[in-house]
Amino acid sequence: MAVQYICHNGNFLPEDEPVVTHRNRAFRYGDALFETIHCLGTSPQFLELHWKRLSQGMKILRMEPGNFSMQIMGAAIEKMLNKNRIFKGARIRLTVYRDEGGFYTPTVNSSSWLMESTELENEHYLLNNKGLRIVIYDNIHKPVHVLSNLKTSNALIFVMAGIFRKENSLDDCLLLNQFGRVVESISSNVFIVKEDNIKTPPLSEGCIAGVMRYNIMKVLADEGFSVQERGILESDVYDADEIFLTNAISGITWLGAYKDRRYFNFTSKKILNTLNERTFEPFSK
Repeated sequence: MAVQYICHNGNFLPEDEPVVTHRNRAFRYGDALFETIHCLGTSPQFLELHWKRLSQGMKILRMEPGNFSMQIMGAAIEKMLNKNRIFKGARIRLTVYRDEGGFYTPTVNSSSWLMESTELENEHYLLNNKGLRIVIYDNIHKPVHVLSNLKTSNALIFVMAGIFRKENSLDDCLLLNQFGRVVESISSNVFIVKEDNIKTPPLSEGCIAGVMRYNIMKVLADEGFSVQERGILESDVYDADEIFLTNAISGITWLGAYKDRRYFNFTSKKILNTLNERTFEPFSK
């Protein structure tokens, strides 16, 4: 198998070569942000939105980007995919962490970045054939504060929900915020469909500010759906006609079952087709 490369601060290294030490603040304190980016060929989707979320998160965390920019990020993605010879669907993970120094209180605010690539089975967003089986995970509630919308490496609530999912042979879990309302799933934002109305939790409920969430809301509005950003109760989940999840890698995933409820996927199919047409050039020709 050919050597695969990672990119650390613009330097390309074999993926099995160590690049951080035990003093790394992402390892010690979860002092890091990350982005997961879908690519086709060597082209990343929604690069500007990913950079906007990342740079806003760095500003909130008082991380200094130095000379790191959207242009450097885009160029590194293209070069990495060429070096790793991934020319179809790809997943990029970009981690930005505060440089070493200090304990809880950092001694510096400068940052470094690390990029990885993984080949995907599908080039475009593909709807799951079978709807996911889900439950509501209520063992730990997600707090609502200024960091709740960020994609940080401090993700223990999602890890614990993932363990619960695996132990109970489920496909996913819906998480609750501190007010007991549905906020998101383990790795996705959530949308509830009831007749022609669609609801999704607002950012003020504590969900991740998803790049795909933003795009799907635009597609839904353009397709004439009434989209409301409102808190979601367990009763909304139970009464829904459809429920679908969104993230940057999968696009849209539809849910099939919650307790004794079963759901359709008519809206999911329609919106995913439109998303593919808008996102990938072959679909628009």
